[in-house]
Amino acid sequence: MTVRAASSVLVGRQREIAVLRAALGRARAGEPSTVLVGGEAGVGKTRLLEEFAGWATDGGARVLVGQCLELGEAGLPFAPFAAALRAVLRADGAEVFAGYEAEFARLLPELGRVSAGLAAPAVAPLTDAPRGYLFDLVAELFQRLADAQPLVLVIEDLHWADRSTRDLIGFLVRAARPGRLLLVSTYRTDELQRGHPLRPFLAELDRARGVERVELGRLDRDGTGAILADLLGAEPAPRAVDDIHDRTQGNPFFVEELAVAGDPIGCAALPDTLRDLLLARVDRLPEPSQRVLRIAAAGGTRFAHDLIAEVAGLPEAELEDALRAAVTAQLVVVDRDGDYEFRHALVREAVHDELLPGEHARLHARFAAAIEARPHLVAEGRAPAEIAHHWYAAHDHPRALVTARAAACAAADRYAYAEQRRLLERVLELWELVPDAADRLGMDHLALLEQTLEAAVTAGDFSRAITLTRAGLAEVDVDAAPLRAARLLNQRGRLLALLGKSDGSSELGEAYRLAAGGPAGVERVRLLADIAAHLVKIDPQQAARVAAEAITDAEALDEYVALLPTRIALLCHGERDLEQGLAELRQAESVARAAGDAPALVIAMVYRSDVLCELGRYAESAQAAEAGVAEARRVGISRSTGAYLLSNRAEALIALGRWDEAEEVCAEAARIDLSGVTGLHWLQLGAGLRLARAHPGADELVDRALAFLGRPYLWPNHRLPLHELGIESALAADDKVEAVRAARVALADQSLPQLPREGWPVLSAVARTAVRVGDRELATAVAALAADLPARYPAARAHAAQVAALLATGARALPAWRAAVDAWRVDGQPYPLGRALLALAEAAAAGGERDEAAAAVTEAAEIARRLGATPLGEAAATLARRVGLRGPGAVGPGTDLLTSREREVLRLVAEGHSNSRIAEQLFISPKTASVHVSRIIAKLGVTNRGEAAALAHRLGLLAEPAAPR
Repeated sequence: MTVRAASSVLVGRQREIAVLRAALGRARAGEPSTVLVGGEAGVGKTRLLEEFAGWATDGGARVLVGQCLELGEAGLPFAPFAAALRAVLRADGAEVFAGYEAEFARLLPELGRVSAGLAAPAVAPLTDAPRGYLFDLVAELFQRLADAQPLVLVIEDLHWADRSTRDLIGFLVRAARPGRLLLVSTYRTDELQRGHPLRPFLAELDRARGVERVELGRLDRDGTGAILADLLGAEPAPRAVDDIHDRTQGNPFFVEELAVAGDPIGCAALPDTLRDLLLARVDRLPEPSQRVLRIAAAGGTRFAHDLIAEVAGLPEAELEDALRAAVTAQLVVVDRDGDYEFRHALVREAVHDELLPGEHARLHARFAAAIEARPHLVAEGRAPAEIAHHWYAAHDHPRALVTARAAACAAADRYAYAEQRRLLERVLELWELVPDAADRLGMDHLALLEQTLEAAVTAGDFSRAITLTRAGLAEVDVDAAPLRAARLLNQRGRLLALLGKSDGSSELGEAYRLAAGGPAGVERVRLLADIAAHLVKIDPQQAARVAAEAITDAEALDEYVALLPTRIALLCHGERDLEQGLAELRQAESVARAAGDAPALVIAMVYRSDVLCELGRYAESAQAAEAGVAEARRVGISRSTGAYLLSNRAEALIALGRWDEAEEVCAEAARIDLSGVTGLHWLQLGAGLRLARAHPGADELVDRALAFLGRPYLWPNHRLPLHELGIESALAADDKVEAVRAARVALADQSLPQLPREGWPVLSAVARTAVRVGDRELATAVAALAADLPARYPAARAHAAQVAALLATGARALPAWRAAVDAWRVDGQPYPLGRALLALAEAAAAGGERDEAAAAVTEAAEIARRLGATPLGEAAATLARRVGLRGPGAVGPGTDLLTSREREVLRLVAEGHSNSRIAEQLFISPKTASVHVSRIIAKLGVTNRGEAAALAHRLGLLAEPAAPR
């Protein structure tokens, strides 16, 4: 993968850019302004100013830039002003200095050579001339430049400024105050140690009028992701974003350095250049302070004073002196709780990597022992994980094994299943290194595999989970433990389907065979119930038979709760009364809450939000899904079962026309990095949303979604919406060949007649394709399928009416589109309503109903504006021009686009007359006739006379204009 060395985008700085632009606006109005931009090294101060300077230059301002040099107080005086004046000299010549070249030569020696020819004058030391006089000359020069055009003076790295530079800046800000001048200075906040001369200077400037201070913070996770996407030229994997963001803590420079350091992205070790940069300031500390930092680095990014004191074993005074030096150097900061934290996580990483092997093991062992003895030394609930980490880092394998298992149990108690899975993986790793591992843990290796598998499934890590099922099946004794083997097969079958590898029916069938012959009891009931729930999407009849067997056993054992997932799944598949199903789902939720069965509760909330959406109760669906998201997050299953709640919410929000909120939900789903087909629903919804908005990233998201069609297996309710997306994408790109190909593939899908909810949108898209390309065979196929496909609920009924309207011809088209618009109004989804209104407008125009056409176009345009649906808005504007509106809603209905003479010319064009014949008929010259024809073609947005004639017939433009009202 090719990675660019530096990002070209400015991310997450809208507020700061707005402050700078507002300051320049005040300067343009004659009010001198100063903006002080602070931030740690690498946070993006220079990048921000580059963006602002480009904008200011484009707006007619002049930008001068000067850089302070890292030479300290004894460095070159006025270095940044000399750089700025040198740019002025190159651009304007010596005459801009208005005869004061000798004086300015004190700042710019080459200016003296220009004024004296080849003989270099003897320039007196700067101290020989009154500084105030020189400052006045500089201020006057800037004023002259600003009088010509607004002036932006940028002085970078003020923390390195010498005394003279600070004095001149202070003079310009407090005394001279040249009009139409914006002074912008940057400085590093992490360089301002106690006693730094810039600290009192900034305090003085803060008291001056027109001075504003801006502090650049680190980027959030989304900002880190945006920089990585720009560097990589593609969307990075969410886990890579998480890793780099955690390591860099959102510092853009560090993000860039790690991004180019290696592949896979996020897994690279620190580059040597970055490591040296990070350690340079550590090396400047006194040796006792460096030693304490090495100890602290073993403890983690954050550490309590009492914990570091316990591990370091130093006298309190020595420890405090060492920590004070680190705090003063801005390497360590004190948080609000009174604990310490490395200012940069990468500094801790670099220091930790410098530990010698023996030192590394010894320090981690001391941390582990200290926390075991006094767990309160770390944050509440973190002691088990911290102890396990330190014993592992200390290479004490027996202790690491036992404490990792204990930490995994503690993580499960907090619903932290991803952490539990990682810890159990460590136990599996250590098992082979500890001979008596089974005795120490009180469990066999298969039980450990089963626990790890369960944690991986719950955490949504399906790829790892399927590998664990293979390992478990290799160990289990089928004859001795049939239910254990059946459970592994059941999980494997479901995982195969979730990953799109197969339908899992073979594994589920074998799981049922083993379970059916296994010993009766609660475990068997739960297993049969799970198998039935997973079979529902594959073989509903078999699922019903297995469920009936589970129900019989459950009734004998009084185990209703065990059947909840199965009952919920069966309620929502096949021929069913959704209203009755909704009532039963609410009852299932109540039972799950009472039983404390969080997974079953979340499953019920998934299905309830889905059923409400199919019923057209979109606001209720969005609310139910939102509540489910919160519950799933609370119990740690956002990446597994809870993932469907996010996409269900996005679906309902899209239906409600709350597209911005839907995009935010899709972005949240993207950040979670869902595994397998659990991430498909939001991807398909997000891709459709981007298509409807003509988003620049639409193609990428569409391609990612359609790539799922290449998998060996997809559940039909996932596959059909992808067919629709593929057709809509091709139509949006005006790729008629691909649209027809995708349409034929969709019609060949055997599941379409069995799934009305997913099938009707597909038929709508295919019908639209048939009309667009004039494919009668395709239209006939759609009509045949539509005749037998049930339409029980609002959206399905609206799609059915839309398909009928799309296929209607002649005089039947207008009433058919009126019916389709009415159906979409009942359903309540604004976007399909807008598209239907546009089609109604065209049919009304063709039928001579110009007022109806204008009203429909106007409403469609307003819907497009509200949704941000750019293509819909453009189509409305084009149709408005064609039917004689200057713009949707801009004028009253019935206003003609064409003049009366142009209408006469158009009638003759439609009759097939040449320009010469038109000229004869209308008593005009052939040249004038040609001009009229060209104007008509331009106004109608067509490319030739034939298209103009066809459009005129279709939209009724050849009818006599109505008398004015």
